[in-house]
Amino acid sequence: MKRVPAVGARINVAADGRQVDTAHLGFTTSPHEECALEEAVQIVEGLEGDGHGVVVLTLGPEAATEQLRYAAGVGGTEFALVAANGGLDWDPQRTAAALTAAVRELEAAGGQFDLILFGNESADGGNFQVGIRVAHALGRPIVNGIKGIERHERGFTARRETDAGHEVYELESPCALGVKEGINLPRYPTMKGRLASRRAQIQVLDGASDTEAGGQARVRLRRPPEAAGTTVVLGDSAAAAPAVVDLLDELGVL
Repeated sequence: MKRVPAVGARINVAADGRQVDTAHLGFTTSPHEECALEEAVQIVEGLEGDGHGVVVLTLGPEAATEQLRYAAGVGGTEFALVAANGGLDWDPQRTAAALTAAVRELEAAGGQFDLILFGNESADGGNFQVGIRVAHALGRPIVNGIKGIERHERGFTARRETDAGHEVYELESPCALGVKEGINLPRYPTMKGRLASRRAQIQVLDGASDTEAGGQARVRLRRPPEAAGTTVVLGDSAAAAPAVVDLLDELGVL
């Protein structure tokens, strides 16, 4: 999961031109990953017996524990924060390397994950790369753009929508999937869930600050100028009809 600026928020650039000014910015969980969390919880709820759980992992600053505690409130069972050094450019390569190291550490302690779910892409960067890079580094198959998941004896069946219908993939565990928003309707935390989120124990992992970036370097951020909208009144009542017809003709509708 990734901590991202609230959807629809006004993004301002800091004075150095390289960072986002977070002074008056709200944060939330990236929508694709929120759906991935809900899908993981539903899969575990459908399993019988003990020993199953949802491990939630995020890379970010200490403030990202807010998103982990939210995950605890909706069904997550274990939580890990990969501490991100704010002085580094966390491009997709560096992010994927740090997450890969974190997954290996978690699996060494608790056993191999049957399924790793990623958001199809983050709401802020939109790189589409991290999940694929992590899965490749771990040597596991991955399919992105998933809008349906079913569990079977050997692994999972995943469905991806296309212009012509949909594609179906059969993956054996262990595997990974990139989930798209709309695969489900994420639940809200209950009162019981909110209380559980306060007691959640969050494991802090090393952010692998010595991992080299992939050659990308942030030069500067730039906010495009806001386009001012204008409203033109074509007329009043039936008198506007000729002007409407002319406009529709100009647009090629008629």
